[in-house]
Amino acid sequence: MSSQTITINIVVYNGERYVRHCLNAILTQTYPHQNIEINILDNNSTDKTREIIQEWASFGKLRIPKFSFVESKENLGMWPGQEELLKISNGKYILAMAIDVILDKNFLANAFKRMGSDDKIGGLEAKIYKFDLTPDGFFPSRIIDTCGFQIFKSRRVINIGHGQEDKDVSFAETSADIPLTNKALSNKSDDKQFNFNKYQEIFGVEGAAPFFRKEALENIRIKGKLIDDDFFWYGDDLDLAWRMKLFGWKEVFDPDVIAWHDRQTTKTLKKNFSDFIKLRRAIPIKKRRLDWRNTRWTIIKNDYIINILKDFPSMFKRELQMAIYILFFEPKILLEIPKFIAMIPKMLIKRREVMKRAIIKPDEINKWFS
Repeated sequence: MSSQTITINIVVYNGERYVRHCLNAILTQTYPHQNIEINILDNNSTDKTREIIQEWASFGKLRIPKFSFVESKENLGMWPGQEELLKISNGKYILAMAIDVILDKNFLANAFKRMGSDDKIGGLEAKIYKFDLTPDGFFPSRIIDTCGFQIFKSRRVINIGHGQEDKDVSFAETSADIPLTNKALSNKSDDKQFNFNKYQEIFGVEGAAPFFRKEALENIRIKGKLIDDDFFWYGDDLDLAWRMKLFGWKEVFDPDVIAWHDRQTTKTLKKNFSDFIKLRRAIPIKKRRLDWRNTRWTIIKNDYIINILKDFPSMFKRELQMAIYILFFEPKILLEIPKFIAMIPKMLIKRREVMKRAIIKPDEINKWFS
């Protein structure tokens, strides 16, 4: 494993709309191309994704020769697919990237510099903005998609800055050549004190484009597994980020590392309860069910009992509110309850393995619950 090599691992399913934009942005990287490795896993796409990747590889490999394309015969899911690609990854650092992400030209160079400044950084979160993709091209915006995970005493988890306008940003020095859209809308958020232009430690990196130290990923495996296969999709990134924190690795936000993400499930912002209902209904019911189930499995696996007891009033209040809301507005989520309950014994076994190796004390973790 070269100390200079960065591996970009991309898992894709039916991503024909994004493939060329995503891969072409990698070709613009200022980081030396001889030190970049690209691995792509296709999750049995039914559109033209595979054909486009193969076509791109015919010329892309001339610029970045370290290129591998794996075609799965089934949809493994996002993070199980990432775990498969990790097996063939040779880089010291791993960018686990979604296909609907476009990198700024200095993304890899700045991420490499930051990771080299502190050996205890296990995961780095970029400042990720929203973008629009139209037949006319790629339109970046000043609207934050995520700056990482924030978690509350109620165990509610949000994407830091989601929907807020980064008013101080200028894209004059980025790889985006198309003018900004006029769709920027400011939005109040729980993380209103977060400084989008300050390097800082965060609770956890989010799953759109996390930049990892490979050593950290190998260290946080449980019985040889990095990702919990029982999750399948959604919530895997929170589970991984929480475990990384428990095992003593830092997770940081660096505003100099920039990307854009076209998050499909939250295109609009909620201003009132009616907007919230519309926003929720726009999210596929499968995702809503898995989000509900997997977030609670993550808490069972990773949360200290003493911290749960400390924050029980906040947690109980939120769960009661969620239960009432689900009962009246999203009853299909209740269909997930039997599997959720049936798997609790298995999750407790996994919890035991996590807690055996956790080195961060409960009060150190609890300070992240705002």
